[in-house]
Amino acid sequence: MLKKITHKIEQVEANYWLARERRAYESKRRQEQKRVQKEQRDLETKKLLFYSQFVPGSSLCFDIGANVGNRTKLFLLLGAHVVAVEPQEDCAHRLNTIFGSNRRFRLVNKAVGSLEGQAEIFLTNENTISSMSRDWIKAVKTSGRFGNYSWDHSRTVQVTTLDNLIDEYGVPEFIKIDVEGFEREVVSGLSKSVKTISVEFTPEFLDSTLNCIEHLKTIGPIELNYSIGESMELALKSWTTPEELMRLLKAVPNDARFFGDVYIRFLEEDHFNKAIEAIKRKWQQLMIIIR
Repeated sequence: MLKKITHKIEQVEANYWLARERRAYESKRRQEQKRVQKEQRDLETKKLLFYSQFVPGSSLCFDIGANVGNRTKLFLLLGAHVVAVEPQEDCAHRLNTIFGSNRRFRLVNKAVGSLEGQAEIFLTNENTISSMSRDWIKAVKTSGRFGNYSWDHSRTVQVTTLDNLIDEYGVPEFIKIDVEGFEREVVSGLSKSVKTISVEFTPEFLDSTLNCIEHLKTIGPIELNYSIGESMELALKSWTTPEELMRLLKAVPNDARFFGDVYIRFLEEDHFNKAIEAIKRKWQQLMIIIR
């Protein structure tokens, strides 16, 4: 009898400590969950504050290379009308599932390039790095950025242009372009100025970014800035010239962990003329001092 009582007491004690450990574990898990949720909310708030400078409420945005809608979500939260352009069928389906009921959302299940038609997209098991650029794939495999991935199958997709999208939906306030090395081709299909464009860049494929800037210069006067990674901060206190920004980009470390976005803002004609006049006045003042 004593042995049974002792065994029962031991069971009760074991259950007590087990329950206590479970409560402690659940408490820590809930605390960690709350911490992660707070970090996610803080990050989303930071992203919203950052993009609000480019996306006024009720404005029109193009999300080129929308993938599964991380940026589309932000633009819609800011009150924008969003045209999300995505050629991958699975991503397009997910976009439509998540945002299809929103009246300010439009989905275009196509790629964007320099000309309307068809092109090949190279696919991997990670849909965020599917690409239409063989050169980009080679560069990121060589650099080690995505050295462990294989783009082992492809399919043909329909291609439209930025000009065609503008003709159909209107002139956007902001165009976000993130198309894994196909940025130059996307930008080449634009022949008219918009307010602001963002273009992703990586050091090992920098020529594509520089070509984007060169093309946009031909459309109209521009000023530029850039951000590093997911910092959600502009790196420069003041927007700068194409020549200076290209010089800065060429100086970034050739590191496979490094990436960012270039922001290109078209200047209104009177703004541009005022800037030129200000430069002329400063030059004249400098010449007077030198004399």
